[in-house]
Order: sequence, then C-alpha cells, then structure tokens
Amino acid sequence: MIPKQKWLFFEKEHIIHMVFCTCFKKYPIFAYGKLIYKTVNMAQIDFNSIYTRNYHRSFLFVKSYVQDEMAAEDIVAESLIKFWELTRQSSNDVTEALLLTILKNKSLDYLRTQVCHTEALEKWSEAQNRELNLRITSLDACDPQEIFSKEIMDIFHRTLVSLPSQTQQIFRLSRIENKSVKEIAELTHLSPKSVEYHITKALKEMRIALKDYLPFLLFLIQTA
Repeated sequence: MIPKQKWLFFEKEHIIHMVFCTCFKKYPIFAYGKLIYKTVNMAQIDFNSIYTRNYHRSFLFVKSYVQDEMAAEDIVAESLIKFWELTRQSSNDVTEALLLTILKNKSLDYLRTQVCHTEALEKWSEAQNRELNLRITSLDACDPQEIFSKEIMDIFHRTLVSLPSQTQQIFRLSRIENKSVKEIAELTHLSPKSVEYHITKALKEMRIALKDYLPFLLFLIQTA
C-alpha cells in the first residue's frame, strides 16, 4: 500500500513524473488505480537488454529536469551502469524503482552543481561590475590638464635625473625619442637584454615616484 503523501507527490506536486510513467507505457507501472513497480530478474538479463529497455524513457525523464541533452545522456548512461552493477550484486529480484531512484539522485547532484556554478558566476559578475564601476569613476574624475601640471612634471624630471646616467640616456632614447631596443643597443653598444634592463629599472622608479598618478604615467612617458 503506497502512503498517501507519496501518492500526492506523484499525482500533484510533481506531475512531470508522469513523463517517466508515460514513457514506460510499454511496461505499465500503473494498474487498477495502484502504483506498481515492475520487478526484473537480473539473472536472466544482460546490460544490453537493460539499456534497450530503459534508455529512452530514462533520457526523457532526466532531460525534463536538467534541460540539457548532453548532461541527460551522461546521467542516464551512468545510472544504467550503476543499476546494472547493483542488480548483479543482488540475489533477489529488483524493481525499476531502483533505477528511478538512481536517475533522480544523479539528476539532483547535477542540478545542485549547476546552482553552485551559477552562484559562482554571479559573484564573479558582481566583482567585475564593481571593478568596471571603479574604472569608470576613476576615468570620469581624470583631468587631462592635470597630467601636464607643474607638480607631476617636476616629479617626473626629478626621478629621471636621479637615475644613473646610462639608465637616463636609455630611457630618454626609448620613451622620449621612441627608438627601438635594437636601435638603442646599436647606439649604446650594449646588448638588447642590457637595454631592456635599464628601461625596466627606469620604469620601476617612475611607478614608485608617480604611484598616485599611474594612469597618467602611461601617457607621460611617451610625451615627456
């Protein structure tokens, strides 16, 4: 005798279960107003038979919940294998309720994982939006006249003249005269790696000195 609450579960709260029952019409599980689970003697059936009998109806049942064909195919395949393995280990006949339980649990695992993924994406999206808004606010507050202010230019030139003479020379050739690393190497008789070292060293000092004006630095080092 099926408890009343279980009957209501099938009949009212989750009518979608009828998809599974309808797909099972070739092997009825409803009879005379009572819910009946068909038993299977696994000693007389192999995996191919299980697959042929259950794949399509199981697929329709799972897909009605997960709403993804590829995910449904994977869930059904895994469930049928598990169902087959469990029934092989059982000395008694089993019911198709076991298969439905496996399908249900694996579908729930998938849906719960999707919820976690969605929540993670939402948090990432919120973080991205905060960063974008910060950049918008920062750029909106940017005053193009400020980059050429006496204060910034003084900091820039003081930092430049504080560098070793060779580093100054290479930085000026690179950022003010727009010469390539190869051209600078030929002019200074240094290796390209040495030229890159001096440029990197100068930029590092500029970033430290102009830490409060970093967005301007990218523009300034090309025009100073």
